[in-house]
Amino acid sequence: MPYLQENASLASLHTFGFDVHARWLLSIQSLQEAVEFLADNRGAQRPLLILGGGSNVLFQADYPGVVLRNEIPGIECLGQEGNEVLVAAGAGVSWHGLVMHCLDQGWFGLENLSLIPGTVGAAPIQNIGAYGIEIKDSFEYLESLHLDTLQVRRFSNKDCAFGYRDSYFKRKGAGKYLITKVVFRLSLQPDVNLSYAALKEALAHVPGPVSPRQVSEAVIAIRQSKLPDPAIIGNAGSFFKNPEVAMAHFQTIRQTYPDIPSFPVDEQQVKIPAAWLIQTCGWKGFRRGQIGVHDKQALVLVNHGGGSGAQLVALSGEIMESVFTRFGIQLEREVRIV
Repeated sequence: MPYLQENASLASLHTFGFDVHARWLLSIQSLQEAVEFLADNRGAQRPLLILGGGSNVLFQADYPGVVLRNEIPGIECLGQEGNEVLVAAGAGVSWHGLVMHCLDQGWFGLENLSLIPGTVGAAPIQNIGAYGIEIKDSFEYLESLHLDTLQVRRFSNKDCAFGYRDSYFKRKGAGKYLITKVVFRLSLQPDVNLSYAALKEALAHVPGPVSPRQVSEAVIAIRQSKLPDPAIIGNAGSFFKNPEVAMAHFQTIRQTYPDIPSFPVDEQQVKIPAAWLIQTCGWKGFRRGQIGVHDKQALVLVNHGGGSGAQLVALSGEIMESVFTRFGIQLEREVRIV
């Protein structure tokens, strides 16, 4: 049975770095360890929080229950089907580590998602996406453990009901499953995705066909130029989702702000960058004590050191209110608040 730590610090286990503690902390490295712990603690009246890399969670205060840190390791090839390969990764594997491993092996399809923080197990929950692709584009299935029944269940791509930064695990399945393994269908043939304008522009100088490795390197360079390193400034990357608004509402806003950027969703809706909305409201670079908004990317809320999660939540609320007052658009937090 893994060791259950009491009053354990979480400061180094989440990327905001707030000085919070868990009443109990348990790290697991296998499905069996999870089953043993949960079987022995059935009926225990204490909340349970599953934590991966801690890159998409904001603790407002100490956690009163058990923080279960998912550290299940391992990457393996399950087999080849024509020009495709099935690759399985343990839920505790570093996401960026998986992307780099796949590139080294000649397994392509994840390169646009380079340098995204967090773990493999958390990726499907959020349906992580960047630079023209989302995890659902290469996702095959995942294996999970139901926390109450202790039954193992496999979820297909369809079962996960992926949406924009959304999945079944953020809605009906929220808090019910421990993801243990994720399987991807990747290509053995390079077929790069340059649909994202900034990425295409960054690689415009490359003579001849662009390689997946070059795509990865360009993505890393772009991310590093825009986003602060959590090891230096506490943050969780993008704090808000990019809102989708009705075309009619967008046209009304554009009468006052003709330079407003947008991306079509369908004939009825467009997506507006939340960073533009926040920056236009004057929040970019704002600082209050030890918390604030990053000076290079308005979508990123930061902890300069010594701040609190409650302060950051309050600031995010002020930002949301100001955007709604000016634009009539309700921002939605992407980061999970505990």
